[in-house]
Amino acid sequence: MTTTTLSAPAAPGRTAPLRGPAAARARRKRVLHWIAVHSVAIAVALLFVLPFVFVFLTSVMSDAQAMSGELWPNSWHWSNYKTVFETPGFLDWWRNSLLYAGLGTLFTVCSAIPVAYALAKFRFRGRRTAMMLVISTMMLPPQVIVIPMYLVWAQQLHLSGTLWPLIIPMAFGDAYSIFLLRQFLLTIPKEYIESAKVDGCGEFRTLVKIVVPMAKPGIAAIALFQFFYCWNDYFGPQIYAAQNPGAWTLSYGLESFKSAHSVNWNLTMAATLLVMAPVILVFFFAQKAFVEGVTLTGVKG
Repeated sequence: MTTTTLSAPAAPGRTAPLRGPAAARARRKRVLHWIAVHSVAIAVALLFVLPFVFVFLTSVMSDAQAMSGELWPNSWHWSNYKTVFETPGFLDWWRNSLLYAGLGTLFTVCSAIPVAYALAKFRFRGRRTAMMLVISTMMLPPQVIVIPMYLVWAQQLHLSGTLWPLIIPMAFGDAYSIFLLRQFLLTIPKEYIESAKVDGCGEFRTLVKIVVPMAKPGIAAIALFQFFYCWNDYFGPQIYAAQNPGAWTLSYGLESFKSAHSVNWNLTMAATLLVMAPVILVFFFAQKAFVEGVTLTGVKG
């Protein structure tokens, strides 16, 4: 007697797993897709990484080997970095850059938070007009106002030769930071703010206790943008601090260093890498909050 075994039908909404040649073709397709996607990603990553690798390798070469066509150092000259640090004024440029970037970032964040909060959560007459005025200032090139601003800071306030004409204005707000943070604050549900007010919190306490902790990614984003801007700023120090080498920043002092060591490409590359290193490290450790803050700023309009 012959026994016939019937296979159970596949559950509704589920497809039976592929077997045999079809399964092999599916696996091969997935592998080829993985290789294609990651090959493109690796190629794009190399386009960004190779210049930094070239700068690093050149920075540890000898004077004779640098820019000679050889890509790998015959001997590693780590003393090049010591020579750069011992250059007169280099440590002062570091201190000035940290002062400019640190205070500039702090002032920008502290001034942008209350303004962005008011534009995002308050309902008052002229709110849209105020927002349009903030946005309109972003369309004004800084070169347009540089002459009258310089006359005010240099002739009226006598602050030329210092970095204070660049730092002090940041305490009165930055249009781009206000706009970016305002867009992020729009994503915070108003129910949280209303609940805090029901519990007896005033506007300032609500801002500090409720809004600021929830807006950390957005605040981190504007802080990083401002830090990068101040650290890399060349135009501002050139206008206000050019006549005083003691007030130079790294971005401006690097030009003088390059002119003095134009034939010493290994030292020039070492100095360049030392200027870039803080920005790379800051972004590396804060990239999660930075990406999250930038991503969520466009959720609401």
